[in-house]
Amino acid sequence: MTTPMKTSLKLLNDDASQAVDATLYRQIIGYLMYLTNTRPDICFAVNTLSQCMVNPKHIHFIGAKHVMRYLKETLDYELKYAFGGEIRLHGYIDSNWIQSAKVRKSTSGCCFSLGSDMISWLSRKQTNIALSTTEAEYIATCSTCSEAAWLQKMLAGLFAAEIDVTDILCDNQSCIKMTENPVFHDKTKHIIVRYHFIWDMVQKGAVKLKYVPTEEQVSDVLTKACGLCKV
Repeated sequence: MTTPMKTSLKLLNDDASQAVDATLYRQIIGYLMYLTNTRPDICFAVNTLSQCMVNPKHIHFIGAKHVMRYLKETLDYELKYAFGGEIRLHGYIDSNWIQSAKVRKSTSGCCFSLGSDMISWLSRKQTNIALSTTEAEYIATCSTCSEAAWLQKMLAGLFAAEIDVTDILCDNQSCIKMTENPVFHDKTKHIIVRYHFIWDMVQKGAVKLKYVPTEEQVSDVLTKACGLCKV
């Protein structure tokens, strides 16, 4: 297989599919979870399939085997880190609104690079239901900001130096405006207060959101099944 997962995820919601050995399925997903430590390109597929471990069906088992066939096809894929260069942290953030047809929850995806290549990434189902694409992006940005704060502290300890402001590249203009202008908060009172953490970080100058076109959004592969992998 040349991609980790088929672009159409509707089949995963097929309740009529026959049940399979849950223990075997969980073992396979456990192995795949371990591989996500070095293979960010399978993060979304593993994240999606791991949500079916309670009552796995045959269609989910096929999806797991699809990932393994993809790994066999891409054994030569690797992350390359160049020696030297500028020690500057920057990240990418993206979300997929209502990715799950059953629970109506979106998926957050983010990744961070330090110099030459990625050092941190995640693909995670959001805990709350977003009412719009902007809200889903805003919630994802908050999670990314928390990761950025942790990485800044870790790098500051490793290099004994202050880390410059972290640029976070986002493809949603409305989300960027919400983090810069407090006036927009009148329209977002329904969003849980803890998600406004990103606004505080922007005001402090710890992070800065910048726009990036969707076609250049690296973290896109962490939020949906893409036809071609960017990583």
